Amino acid sequence: MLRDRNAGLYLAGVVVSGFGTSAMWLAAGIWTKSLTGSDSLAALTVFALWAPALAGPLLGTVADRVRRRPLLIGCNLAMAALLPLLLAVDSADRVWILFCVLFVHGASGVLQDAAESALVATAIDPRLLGDFNGLRMTANEGMKLLAPLAGAALFARFGGGSVALLDAATFAVAAGLFAAMRVREEKPGPDPAGRVSDLSEGVRRLRGSSAVRPLVLAASATMLLAGLNGAAIYAVVDRGLGHSPTYVGVLYAVQGAGSVLTGLVAGPLLRRLPERMFAAAGIALFALAVGARALPYDAVVLASAAGVGIGLPCVLIAALTAVQREIPAPVLGRTAATANTLMYVPNALALALGAGLIALADPAVLLPVTGAAGLLTALALAAPGHTRKRIPRPRPPG
Repeated sequence: MLRDRNAGLYLAGVVVSGFGTSAMWLAAGIWTKSLTGSDSLAALTVFALWAPALAGPLLGTVADRVRRRPLLIGCNLAMAALLPLLLAVDSADRVWILFCVLFVHGASGVLQDAAESALVATAIDPRLLGDFNGLRMTANEGMKLLAPLAGAALFARFGGGSVALLDAATFAVAAGLFAAMRVREEKPGPDPAGRVSDLSEGVRRLRGSSAVRPLVLAASATMLLAGLNGAAIYAVVDRGLGHSPTYVGVLYAVQGAGSVLTGLVAGPLLRRLPERMFAAAGIALFALAVGARALPYDAVVLASAAGVGIGLPCVLIAALTAVQREIPAPVLGRTAATANTLMYVPNALALALGAGLIALADPAVLLPVTGAAGLLTALALAAPGHTRKRIPRPRPPG
């Protein structure tokens, strides 16, 4: 797979843009905390990135109506031009600029994810989609080994504007890598069902697939819990461990290492285990790690970060692979975007809810309750009754 020119360029683009995005994601929280002193506002920076997932069906329909490679190039170039605006954020009363840019950043990510999912699914053997999605996860999450630490160090030395310029540069490089791909795309034709403009088509496709539906629902519940966990991270570092906000970068780096491991083994495991069992095992590990994070010990919190990194991607990889395999190519962009909306919008809502809860509730109470809910989700997914039947996704003609 890696010897394929397009696959190599695509994964290189994921690595480059993922580095800048991961650095910016962490720096935005530290930046907001440093300017405002608010844990809640720092948590809301991540909410601003996730909130555009609400528009997933609409953005996914756009991805189905145009050629996907030019769309990826345009999105990356647009973000490279937008991010330098953050150089103006130098006081608490200008933090709103940061939130606006983060929102557009998130919208661009939703649109690119839809285009990427559809583009990859038509170019990769369906039997290898699990391997490819695992490698993509490794490439993307692997940036958490370096990017958060680099972003925190760059912020501490030169300020948030330097991280914004780094992110802009990585988007420009990613645009060049996508432009170098040799992909022949036909102009999208009419929807086979005659519903190109129907935004609910993705929901119908997901609801009608017994192989995809339980995985997407389990991923949705898990990401809801992940949002509560993410909203509590600054409070854990500050109140529980007594460290500065930059220590969050260390936790995300450890989490990234766990995600790299999962991405490397996901493909082989998905060929040996039912998707729902692979996903349920990951959810259970994630839940135990979240509950352990409530203990005020550095070693335990670091171990919990690794557990979250290993467990959380399992259900996401399984769900995305099922969507790409089961859904026809002409409607795959909007269906993948709808699945992402169902999976990631609960995360955004939980981040917003958690930002308020963390001002009232002790993490020592919130995190164990979150972990217990995760274990129930894993048990529900692993319970008998979910079908294992796989229907091969039709390949496009020609």
